[in-house]
Amino acid sequence: MNIFILSVSEHVYSTKRIYDEAINRGHDVSIINHTRCSIKLSNGKRQIVYEGDDITGEPDVIIPRIGASVTRHGAAVVKEFEMNGVFSTARSLGIIRAQNKLRTLQILNRKNIPIPDTIFSANSEGIKEQIRLLGGAPVIIKLLEGTQGIGVILAETEKSAKSIIDTLQVMNTGFLLQEYIKESNSEDVRAFVVGDKVISSMKRKGLEDDFRSNIHRGGSGSMVKLTSEEEEIAIKAAQYLGLPVAGVDLIRSKRGPLLIEVNSTPGLQGIEAFTRVNVAEGIIKYLENKCSKSLRMK
Repeated sequence: MNIFILSVSEHVYSTKRIYDEAINRGHDVSIINHTRCSIKLSNGKRQIVYEGDDITGEPDVIIPRIGASVTRHGAAVVKEFEMNGVFSTARSLGIIRAQNKLRTLQILNRKNIPIPDTIFSANSEGIKEQIRLLGGAPVIIKLLEGTQGIGVILAETEKSAKSIIDTLQVMNTGFLLQEYIKESNSEDVRAFVVGDKVISSMKRKGLEDDFRSNIHRGGSGSMVKLTSEEEEIAIKAAQYLGLPVAGVDLIRSKRGPLLIEVNSTPGLQGIEAFTRVNVAEGIIKYLENKCSKSLRMK
């Protein structure tokens, strides 16, 4: 296969791991900085131009590694490849959906995927009622487009919640309120979905003085076995959003597993280190199985 990895740098751990595994399995691989791609639309024709060359029809598959700061541009590039019949490990619409936490939860709640009780409102004057609807303080306040635990705030009282919300509204920043699941004990579970399987999973625990469990925030990880219900939730969530490859984050509550987030560009460093599973190889094997029939027909 001719594989394009859409990434801003060849030195990013996840990009390098996927590149190395694809090369080891005999594929032609290019790392394309999607931020340097231009899209040309003219007379019903379209081109993706990179370093002066039209690369629209070159790859058999693409592996988008689209960062939060360039979501719209990256998704537009992915869309152009899709319209040219190129298979992607993350569909353009899935990338946009996953980047917005509210949109993700709206879609998955409609599909009966269990989530923490969540409120989206622009009315800071009704904060008392909103907190009551979530079972009382403390509550979690989340920016709609935060990543790696950034923009996730624990408001321990109604007063602090209102102060934080007032500040966010002045800054014209989108956010949502979510119930605080005390029994999760600053832990969550990352399920790494590839196709119709969870190929690796880990438990993440935050620092002693931090309720967030993100590895990037100093948390630790360990291998964990998912229940059948957790696996089903993770796989269905990725499929509903249009993400053949995804990181699905769950917390364990008294009423069962709850989905908190889906990542269209899940990192490999933490999960490979803590589980010793070759996730990068799993992605390439999936692409081989998924695309072999269509490539033979070309």
